[in-house]
Amino acid sequence: MRTHDWVRELFTAIDAGDATGFGEFLADDAAFRFGNAEPVHGKTAIVDAVKGFFGSIKSVHHEIEESWFTDGAVIVHGTATYTSHDGGSITVPFCNVFKMSGDRIREYLIYVDVSGLYV
Repeated sequence: MRTHDWVRELFTAIDAGDATGFGEFLADDAAFRFGNAEPVHGKTAIVDAVKGFFGSIKSVHHEIEESWFTDGAVIVHGTATYTSHDGGSITVPFCNVFKMSGDRIREYLIYVDVSGLYV
């Protein structure tokens, strides 16, 4: 299932602010790390953390530039536009690394700097 369509489906759920749909891509024992934040462990805790993040912004939109697939990982690179509740926005490059367990993400690593969003 790890194809470019799979990547688009994942980011469609994220851009829709659908934390539950996002959670469907995760293994039950997944780990998640957004930038330099502390890691979150377990699917339920990750979905709750992502819901909280979605609530802290008005929207997010990803433009996928490239994705690479190996036996045990998927790497996605592009730009993300984050819009705050007051209408301000930033567009920043990102790179996500997904370490896989079958068709589910067991380790989700996001490399991005969103500090400008909260200024």
